[in-house]
Amino acid sequence: MRGSASGPRVMLRRLREVMAEPISAQDRLDRIVMLIAANMVAEVCSVYVLRGDNTLELFATEGLKREAVHVTTMAVGEGLVGTIAAEARPLNLSEAQSHPAFAYKPETGEELFQSFLGVPILRGGQAIGVLVVQNQTHRVYTEEEIEALQTTSMVLAEMIAGGGLQSLVRQGSNLALQRPAQLTGRSLAEGIGLGHAVLHEPRVVIQDLIASDPAVELTKLDEALESLRSWIDNMLSSRELGVTGEHRDILEAYRMFAYDRGWVKRIREAVNTGLTAEAAVERVQNDTRARMLRQTDPYIRERLHDLDDLANRLLREIVGWKQHSADGEMPKDAILIARNMGPAELLDYDRNILRGLVLEEGSATSHVTIVAKALGIATVGMVEGVLDLVNDGDAVIVDGEAGDVHIRPTNEVETAYADKVRFRARRQAEFAKDRDLPSRTRDGIDIALMLNAGLLVDLPHVAEAGAGGIGLFRTELQFMIASTFPRIGEQRDLYKSVLDAANGLPVTFRTLDVGGDKILPYLRHAKEENPAMGWRAIRMALDRPGLLRTQMRALLHAAAGRELRLMFPMISDVSEFEAARELFEREIAHLNRHGHQTPDSVKLGAMVEVPSILWQLEELLERVDFLSVGSNDLFQFLFAVDRGNSRVATRFDTLHPAVLRALRRVVARADVADIPVTLCGELASSPLAAMALLGIGFRSISMSPAAVGPVKAMVRSLDLVKLRKWLGPRLIETGGNLRLDLERFAAEHGVITG
Repeated sequence: MRGSASGPRVMLRRLREVMAEPISAQDRLDRIVMLIAANMVAEVCSVYVLRGDNTLELFATEGLKREAVHVTTMAVGEGLVGTIAAEARPLNLSEAQSHPAFAYKPETGEELFQSFLGVPILRGGQAIGVLVVQNQTHRVYTEEEIEALQTTSMVLAEMIAGGGLQSLVRQGSNLALQRPAQLTGRSLAEGIGLGHAVLHEPRVVIQDLIASDPAVELTKLDEALESLRSWIDNMLSSRELGVTGEHRDILEAYRMFAYDRGWVKRIREAVNTGLTAEAAVERVQNDTRARMLRQTDPYIRERLHDLDDLANRLLREIVGWKQHSADGEMPKDAILIARNMGPAELLDYDRNILRGLVLEEGSATSHVTIVAKALGIATVGMVEGVLDLVNDGDAVIVDGEAGDVHIRPTNEVETAYADKVRFRARRQAEFAKDRDLPSRTRDGIDIALMLNAGLLVDLPHVAEAGAGGIGLFRTELQFMIASTFPRIGEQRDLYKSVLDAANGLPVTFRTLDVGGDKILPYLRHAKEENPAMGWRAIRMALDRPGLLRTQMRALLHAAAGRELRLMFPMISDVSEFEAARELFEREIAHLNRHGHQTPDSVKLGAMVEVPSILWQLEELLERVDFLSVGSNDLFQFLFAVDRGNSRVATRFDTLHPAVLRALRRVVARADVADIPVTLCGELASSPLAAMALLGIGFRSISMSPAAVGPVKAMVRSLDLVKLRKWLGPRLIETGGNLRLDLERFAAEHGVITG
């Protein structure tokens, strides 16, 4: 290597020795720059670290004036060093002072030096500092020297990320990695969560950067690559995966990267410079990330997620770590951070210590959001870039009302949110005082406010919230948290507990609704290109009648001597309801034949959530005892919007006139047939949306437990006759969003919606 006293392996070994010495942070940093300068035959070696105020500060130097350390600063984008930090790529100059970005800092004495090589100190593809070498002679540094300096910068990145330089930060300041950050996403579940970050898929913390034997590291890398490639190939060849679909596209992208010779070659070259296999993967991924983050092409930016996931999988293969956060110890005030996750994954965590959930993706009606609401977990979704900014253990505040996420908040922000939590507690106490007051409008119309539930932890909320019963009990949640299919006795015990907790109030059970993103790990289920409209809910139940009959029998045993209200999900044709009812009647006949006690009364209903049933309402109403509208699925099918796809989930407002017109059609037909109808989707959990539902004729709505108090306050402040007169014409005339009009009506008529 030209101009080098020894190769990068020797330098890394010496750096490892320096890192192990019991010396102060400043002494260690000073020794490191001396070692790099000697190794690269450079007259100057300097380290600049990015502070929380987006300023680069000189932390150590060999060759410049020592009195400039912790004095010389420059903004990101200012000077050569600032340019490197802004662009996150090396700068190699033979005449530094002639470069247009050169900024003279007289206190450093750098006017003597002509040649300049600077590389960014990267963490997660972001520059957190800059490492520089300089010489008096005019020269261009070689590719080998650039590679050596980039490799060495990883040691400094670990020092900064690990807090090794925190003691050198001036009072009142902090490093960029420790600076507070505020991100804004979309509120998915209300509440305020204060706690510490837990990454759902933890990053592999690299303990050993410097290799003892590169040959051993190359073998580790080859074995991990082979294992990773085999996993991808096996997944793609699996019959269960299906021929097409987004999941296959992701795996195809994985395979493309995993077999990319250039990617693998760069990792092997990094190992040959003296890094361990895992450090080499991180080094290459940091460089790749820095390049891809500068791209404006959205396709390339999207592929970054794929490459990140693949690199993380490769790291796990190398270190043999397959653990998820739910398997290990967690703080008692955990804020879970994930790109996205399924409802069953969320249920793996201890609900007693979860204070909040932050998703890079996610949507208001995705099933993980529904479960988070049921558990009372403050949730914010579509928080772009949160995984790049947060580390395990960071203090985090989740504002599920405003959709804000505060990472490493200041004391002032923490105090403000502590006050906000106390205010919410007082507000909930006020709602609690109204618990026993009737849910009646100002003009004397009674409204039934019911709960959506699905877990035993939901049951105390029936009495606490003053609800009129359980309008939807999601039976599938018991199946999703179990490791094997629940036996009939286990199902019966749960259903009996639910009826006991309701204490005579009505409970509407929904039969097993799995499929889509609600996959049971122990139930064989072929991958589908469009699972939301595929083999799920009643379709699966009728194709596997044994599952449905077992559940029906458990419900009949649990409701012996009481009323049983049972509804079937995703009815798209009247014949499906008839087939399900026939199975149910067989189960009752079976129990009667064998002398078992059966419910005193049975009411069977259907869920209205597939648009085709809107044009079969008259036939369906002749056969059912009640209807329940599932607004979540109905909305996604009406607008062809995948509720789990964050790109399109917010494209249409849930208060669009088309939605309200469809819902009004259901209410009108049910009123003519004298059949009760309830809405049990997430729409009813918003006081403003609930007001609209009452305006189009609903008299029974079901919602999350936390929503009962606010919705009751809305009901008791509402003159429903005035609302109906005002809303009727607007449903006909308005072609767009009604939300702003509804907000104005509430403000002008004193309706409490906030």
